[in-house]
Amino acid sequence: QVLLVESGGGLVQTGGSLRLSCVASGHTFKSYAVGWFRQVPGKERDFGVGINWSGDRTEYADSVKGRFTISRDAAKNTVYLQMSSLQPEDTAVYYCARDRAPRRWAININPHEYDYWGQGTQVTVSS
Repeated sequence: QVLLVESGGGLVQTGGSLRLSCVASGHTFKSYAVGWFRQVPGKERDFGVGINWSGDRTEYADSVKGRFTISRDAAKNTVYLQMSSLQPEDTAVYYCARDRAPRRWAININPHEYDYWGQGTQVTVSS
């Protein structure tokens, strides 16, 4: 059973920071790209950030570029999302997901290219 668990969400003021974690169990992340997506009620799940399987390539949505940083720790089977300069429009449920194909160099921004998802963690940024 593949399981992804996000943590680190919460309530923060505008301009604040949070670090999200995504831990995998039942499988290893090390051969797969991982993406962070976010979703607000009534809208589709949007790509935010991704990192490829080897960790040497990342992709950021324009809305988070320069403020969010993704990283991975293979030994801990964990992917992190450091979020800084948070804005109210960053308020959403954040999900991590594993690419459905191993060892892809490119990072997919299409959520349908990800097969395993965490339960999500709520991030709320107050103004």
